[in-house]
This record gives sequence, structure tokens and C-alpha cells, in this order.
Amino acid sequence: QVQLVESGGGLVQAGGSLRLSCAASGRTFSIYAMGWFRQAPGKEREFVATISWSGDTYYVDSVKGRFTISRDNAKKTVYLQMKSLKPEDTAVYYCALVQGDRGFRYIYSYEYDYWGQGTQVTVSS
Repeated sequence: QVQLVESGGGLVQAGGSLRLSCAASGRTFSIYAMGWFRQAPGKEREFVATISWSGDTYYVDSVKGRFTISRDNAKKTVYLQMKSLKPEDTAVYYCALVQGDRGFRYIYSYEYDYWGQGTQVTVSS
């Protein structure tokens, strides 16, 4: 089993910044991809960003240029730096992990094997 614990959420004004962290523990494979998703009230969970074991990244168009995903493999931690936040970024943010890494862009929730419990991000206008 793998456990994922997110932190760093909170309330911020529009235009502000937050950095989310997600620490993995347990029986991860030697390589794995990770990603961030979010779910706003009344909406489907949506893909935000993903990062491969080697550091290749991919983002949903709505966050390109504002969000940066990164990882520290030694710490088994993935980060999501969010800048220029907008009220429409308000959501519960989830990190997720794919055991192994076949070099794909993992943008669908069903591709992920483990999920964190989520952290709330609220952006006020």
C-alpha cells in the first residue's frame, strides 16, 4: 500500500500564491509518476498537472504559465506551486500516484493507483 498526504492548502486572495506538497510513503515502485487533480463544488474531478519520474511535465491549459509541478524523488514528494490564483481555482486538490512510469502523459484519473485525501484551496475575489 501507498499513502499520500497533501498539505499547503488554504485561503488566499485572487492574485496570490500557494504551494501544495504531497508526500508519499509505503510501498512505492522504484519509479512512479505523480499528478495533481482538483474538484470544485458540483463539478467533476479534473486533471491539473502531471510529472514523470524523470521530470517531464504536462498541464491543463487553464493553469499553464501559472502553476508549476515539481518533485523531489529523494523525499518522495511532489509539489504544486500556484501563482496568480483566480477564484475559479477554488477546489479540493488531490495528488495521485501511478506505480511505474511508461512515459505516458497521465491525465486521466483512472490511470492513477493511489490518491491523497485532498486539501482545500479557496481563492477569494
